[in-house]
Amino acid sequence: MTNNLDALLTTLYVKIDDEIGGTRWLGRPPRLTDSELICLAVAQALLGFTSESRWLRFVDSRLGGMFPYVPKQPGSNKRLRAALPLVKKAIRLLSVDTDFWFDPHWIVDSTPVECGRSRPTVKRSDMAGWAGYGYCASHSRFFWGLHLFLVCTPTGIPILWALANPKLDEREVLTAMLDREPETVTDRPGLLMISDKGFASKDFETDLALRGAELLRPSFKREKKRKGESLLKSVRQLIESVNDTLKGQLDLERHGGRTFEGVAVRVAQRILAMTAAIWHNHKTGQPITRSLIAYDH
Repeated sequence: MTNNLDALLTTLYVKIDDEIGGTRWLGRPPRLTDSELICLAVAQALLGFTSESRWLRFVDSRLGGMFPYVPKQPGSNKRLRAALPLVKKAIRLLSVDTDFWFDPHWIVDSTPVECGRSRPTVKRSDMAGWAGYGYCASHSRFFWGLHLFLVCTPTGIPILWALANPKLDEREVLTAMLDREPETVTDRPGLLMISDKGFASKDFETDLALRGAELLRPSFKREKKRKGESLLKSVRQLIESVNDTLKGQLDLERHGGRTFEGVAVRVAQRILAMTAAIWHNHKTGQPITRSLIAYDH
């Protein structure tokens, strides 16, 4: 099978339209269908367009044959912001349609999603009440924005994800994520969750044990070496590479959102693009499932 952007968008359109497309509308249906909207969101993220106006000009000149109608910039923004539940559903649909979904090993981490830098921006931002100040260890500086919590398999298939204020405790956020979808843990006996030291807590590990899961994390200096800790270094590189895919190749840090809905759907858009690439690479038998090289040009 062909492995390029056109092939991905065609296959994705068929999958989405068969599974979650065909919504019954009251009155006149939109000229841009939900299935086409999902494909456009994936293509924009994969091609690295962070400017909405430049993206719409590109679609008009280069992708007009695949998308005969695309709304102007205000309508496109409105449709995308309203499509967050649809994007979430598409992420889960593609994730479940791979063998990786049933992997009994999960990698857990959080990464900053910056939403503003200057003090005047923080004061007048519509993100007030959602975003907050946190510390980014990779850049050795404080930031104002949100934390993206991502639970994924070693291949990068997302299981759970959430955006939260960086002042919230990581263990509390992860517990709330698991409470929201408890079947994701109970359906996987012997689940092993791999994290960093930020998730260390006896109460948290006890809660995981009651759910039937085990936590693998690095030990502190005052602790004895934990079982399986020698394997952590190589495994931890996997989550760093997933974050690098989202930030380095899919421009997560340049999301351009100005409201919570705008930031949420743009983060979801990039998670969907990564999931779609893994899904298509898996279906076409590619040796590296998280490679975006075939789709970024």
